[in-house]
Amino acid sequence: MRLPEQWGSFRGIEGLPHIIVLSNALVYVFDLFRPGLINDLLLIPSLVHAGEWWRLVTFLFVPPPLPQAWPFLWLAVWLLVLHNVATALENAWGSFRFTLYFFSGAAATMLTAVLPWPVVITNGWLQASLFLAFATLFPDEIFLLFFIVPLRAKWLAVFTAAGMAWAFLTGGLVTRIVVAASLVNFFLLLGPGLWERARMWRDVRRNRRRWPGE
Repeated sequence: MRLPEQWGSFRGIEGLPHIIVLSNALVYVFDLFRPGLINDLLLIPSLVHAGEWWRLVTFLFVPPPLPQAWPFLWLAVWLLVLHNVATALENAWGSFRFTLYFFSGAAATMLTAVLPWPVVITNGWLQASLFLAFATLFPDEIFLLFFIVPLRAKWLAVFTAAGMAWAFLTGGLVTRIVVAASLVNFFLLLGPGLWERARMWRDVRRNRRRWPGE
């Protein structure tokens, strides 16, 4: 699928990965000075319907829960990984395509709040979709699991996809809707290319079975 470079005069948000990372860092720091701030930013559909509309946007920049031991270290690691993944995608796609990918997933997740569910909808699945896109483009990139074990991005993506599938199969209705929404951007931008690749791989295997000696 050939993506456009711009939409009218809109060329995307240049430096969006830096904005995402900086926003996550600032939310964490501000929460230290005003404990409970993060709870006011999370996407809770029932509270959105009660008038707290800002949650539709602010949840995008809430960092994940961190271990109580060495939280600043884990925050730094998380922000570094997020920055590297997002920046690599922006460099590969350009600002417009990365902006489209991020906000199409964000919009789909926001739409899950159309009904007043009394649950918390995090940005975790949306961020997982960023990593799936990264692993699709850079499958052989090496990550150090627990700072020790080297793993290629494609294998970490398999674990990520398996976790999303497990959550979809075993979770409740809201979980299934949120997981599906978080993958809208992945299948919208990368799905056609993956389908074409799978079709070509199928044709190659079929030809090899038909003419094994060639």
